[in-house]
Amino acid sequence: MLRRTQLLLALALLIVSPVLAQKMIGNETDAQKEKRMEWWKDDRFGMFIHWGLYSGAARHEWVKHNEKIDNAGYQKYFDQFNPDLFDPQKWAAQAKAAGMKYAVLTTKHHEGFCLFDSKYTDYKAPNTQAKRDLVREYVNAFRAQGLKIGFYYSLLDWHHPDYTIDEIHPQSPKDKSDASYAALNKNRDMAKYRQYMRDQITELLTKYGKIDILWLDFSFPRADGHGKGKDEWGSVELLKLIRKLQPGIIVDNRLNLEEYKDGADFETPEQVSTKELLKYRGKTWETCQTFSGSWGYYRDENTWKTHRQLLDLLITSTSNGGNLILNVGPTARGEFDYRATRALDSLSHWMHANSTAIYNCTYAPDTYKAPDSSKLTYNQTTKRLYVHLYNYPNTGKLILPGYNGKISYAQFLNDHSELLYKPSASNTEDLVLTLPAKKPDYEIPVIELTLTN
Repeated sequence: MLRRTQLLLALALLIVSPVLAQKMIGNETDAQKEKRMEWWKDDRFGMFIHWGLYSGAARHEWVKHNEKIDNAGYQKYFDQFNPDLFDPQKWAAQAKAAGMKYAVLTTKHHEGFCLFDSKYTDYKAPNTQAKRDLVREYVNAFRAQGLKIGFYYSLLDWHHPDYTIDEIHPQSPKDKSDASYAALNKNRDMAKYRQYMRDQITELLTKYGKIDILWLDFSFPRADGHGKGKDEWGSVELLKLIRKLQPGIIVDNRLNLEEYKDGADFETPEQVSTKELLKYRGKTWETCQTFSGSWGYYRDENTWKTHRQLLDLLITSTSNGGNLILNVGPTARGEFDYRATRALDSLSHWMHANSTAIYNCTYAPDTYKAPDSSKLTYNQTTKRLYVHLYNYPNTGKLILPGYNGKISYAQFLNDHSELLYKPSASNTEDLVLTLPAKKPDYEIPVIELTLTN
């Protein structure tokens, strides 16, 4: 009897689940969404910018949480904030040179400090020594460079008096008991905070012109009630408001609205390895990654990714049909530190020559196998296949497995110099590509193949 009941329950779930998956908040069609997302999928590469008061502490953007600092103890970073070297035009120029097509700035992170001039709080940049709306300057500078504009807004707020204390709040109780949480939250009202959040998001989406991306971060629901998810944020109504204010905007997936088909526009695998990105193929996604181990400026953190690792992230993201957004954490003076600048400069060199293998590209058709020690990207409009050479053959020969009859021309992408090829003597289905002894001056050179169909 038990087994039969379990079977009936399983069958019922199979029938109901597709219906649940189709729940909708709005009425956008699949074709309309595809059109709205088109530019983002084509651009592939963006810049994340995590900047706030934590840049003064210079030891991780979660320093307030990690060191259990209360508002009074954190006030010194507000009082000292003076980004005298802030030059958003330089930021935008660096992003554009590195091949990035859009940017997302933290207008407010978990610490609650706002880089914009919000009328709903005094905890904002205009009230520091900056004395101005830094978000507006960012928008103007990046828009002038032709980059798409994105805002990050933290759903969390460790400064607001009505934001209820939860498991990751800096003032969370040591014993984690319900009674302790209740005592700490006695005079806090999450409904008031929800309205504050809606008011600020309304400001961000009405005061700065067209906003292309909104990154909301993040949900952490818990069965014991000491987390926060869609109910605490009022996510459904919040997303409706966002879509009403900016109908063309693209929104991430951190509102805890997985049950709705249109509850998010893209998935956000964070700080994952390149091997893990394969499982996202066929989905709409963007991996968010840091140059180092921290999002905010961390003076003494030294696990910075190499140029090769950064290229691998970009190539692997594109070769699996996804985007990469790379983060910079400016210093408290408002400039990119030398390690970030060095990383951006290295990307600029590679992207200047090889960006055609990234923009408008995705994963290759299954009929094309990647040669040894390489990865493929593919432009389905131009019918060009790109071979990214992770290890340059010291034999001067590259085997293109099963490519005989499938290509009409081969060249290096960086200078469009021809590469000769012929059928393999040992396997007529393969082609043998002849490469020069000297590797092109790029960490990962790219070969462009023109396909016959």
